[in-house]
Amino acid sequence: MGVLGEAWNWLADGANWSGESGVWHRLGEHVYVSGLALLISCAVALPIGLWLGHTGRGGALAVNVSNVGRAVPVFAVLALFMVSPLRSAGYVPTVTALVLFAVPPLLTNAYVGMREVDRSVVEAARGMGMSGTQLFRQVELPLARPLVMTGLRSAAVQVVATATIAAMVGQGGLGRIITAGFNTYDTAQVVAGAVLVAALALLVEGFLVAADRLLGPVRR
Repeated sequence: MGVLGEAWNWLADGANWSGESGVWHRLGEHVYVSGLALLISCAVALPIGLWLGHTGRGGALAVNVSNVGRAVPVFAVLALFMVSPLRSAGYVPTVTALVLFAVPPLLTNAYVGMREVDRSVVEAARGMGMSGTQLFRQVELPLARPLVMTGLRSAAVQVVATATIAAMVGQGGLGRIITAGFNTYDTAQVVAGAVLVAALALLVEGFLVAADRLLGPVRR
């Protein structure tokens, strides 16, 4: 039996799904950390990116500053927080590191999406007497939505995949299944943990695609 077959047997074993070290518990931890980090990232990056794209001022600087988060390894940020007073603050270090990682694609896509709206459409809307707020909500935001959603899907998948790094500092999530497999030299468990993370990332992206299609302005 190959490694994939052994990984399947590991996943099919009900004992591996129950208890504090089981899949369901680790999945709940993973979803909690990833979801919280993504919500905070959206609350920070999207308003800034959309507003800067609307005004056309300072956007390039903001995007360049946010992209610094891509150049800094997430594990290095997490390790730095773990030796600070925040090390006893639960998931705060992990969530903070993931937020720094998720902000760049969200802010960049929001800004670029707003700036790529056809200027002739914007000028026509102004000529019709629309205020700045009406222009933002009724013209620019709907037209920028596809690129904004692309950034959201990208950030969500990256956060779900990267959240496994929390296990390296003893915190929860599906990464604990992978690290436990490494510690016991159980290759099947390592592969099973990786499959679970990949499946969750695909599920999240599929959910966002479906939500975008169902709730988008074209559907309405």
